[in-house]
Amino acid sequence: MRKINGGVTAAKGFRAAGVRCGIKQKGPDLAAIYSEIECSVAGVFTTNAFKAASVVVNCERLALGRARAVVVNSGNANACTGERGLLDARHICKLAAGLLGVPEEQVFNASTGIIGVPLPMDKIEAGVKDAIANLSEDGGESASLAIMTTDTVPKTSAYEFEIGGATVRVGGMCKGAGMICPNMATMLCFITTDASIGSALLGKSLASNVERSFNSLTVDGDMSTNDSLILLANGASGCGEITEGSAEYAAFDKALGQVCLDLATACARDGEGATKYVEVRVINAASYADAKSAAMTIANSPLVKTAIFGEDPNWGRVLCAAGRSGAYIVPEKTSLYFGDVKIVGNGEPLRLDPEAARKPMLEHDLVITVDLCVGSESAAAFTCDFSYEYVKINAEYHT
Repeated sequence: MRKINGGVTAAKGFRAAGVRCGIKQKGPDLAAIYSEIECSVAGVFTTNAFKAASVVVNCERLALGRARAVVVNSGNANACTGERGLLDARHICKLAAGLLGVPEEQVFNASTGIIGVPLPMDKIEAGVKDAIANLSEDGGESASLAIMTTDTVPKTSAYEFEIGGATVRVGGMCKGAGMICPNMATMLCFITTDASIGSALLGKSLASNVERSFNSLTVDGDMSTNDSLILLANGASGCGEITEGSAEYAAFDKALGQVCLDLATACARDGEGATKYVEVRVINAASYADAKSAAMTIANSPLVKTAIFGEDPNWGRVLCAAGRSGAYIVPEKTSLYFGDVKIVGNGEPLRLDPEAARKPMLEHDLVITVDLCVGSESAAAFTCDFSYEYVKINAEYHT
């Protein structure tokens, strides 16, 4: 498996574009992704009760199992907009389908931005026409820029590998810096592959890889109304049909997992106002569920995240969060590490020079490891610190 460039257009037969239609105050704000060949499709979406109009429409279309295109806008979430929001989302799909000459039910839609404001459809319509007119095999970069909101950098990843002499590629893009604590979803993420694989098996691979990537990611503990991940497979590589349990499936699953992990950790690194990237590892737990619960509880703790911002090795906050996670914990068996420095052993603090304890906190990348010593399961959570800038960004978001 080799890392390559190209993002969402790395796979054969996909084109994309990103354009400015004027929803945001500046920068590109509408993207389109298109496959020259009909695709198998899989997806995961927010479990928030207040689902955006695009999520409602996409869930309806996902059941059909086929797709050709996705149209995405940033700057406006089209969430909590009632019947008009649904009509607007469907109109976007219909407009794009007509321009592309594909069935309307094979066009998906996604939105991100401010909640509760109707879409400016005159701008959207002009943007859809512009984006489709500019679709290109090199359009992955412009598309990744167009889906950003408070992101400071675009987020893309792509890999290639061999199946039966054919080169197969998996690539994607995502956006997300705030309102991120997914549950069966990401933020907005679009992944494409030229592998030949049916929708059911595609969905199985996606679900398992989302669990240990996007669903192990948190910036601030908030789940969006719009979280969507759409995965398209068009078979253009010419590889044979991938079947469950085969070596070919294992290779595909590995590549998809790496793309998901790259994009998830990129979101944590670019968390709103973040100054630190943090990976919380819980090892030797009684079950995976326990490890995951403890890791996510620590990663979501405002007290832990603010201590990391202050570069303060306040280990008590970490153990306190783990202790309330619901995981099976025996305090006198538990150990804690900041980076490579062991802070707590068998439930008791070790005698350390204060500067030695603080040294790992000064690094941009911090690994916190909690060893529960009650089993053999492990899990990791990906997050960032809470800074003054996070509060400023979100206090001023609507204005």
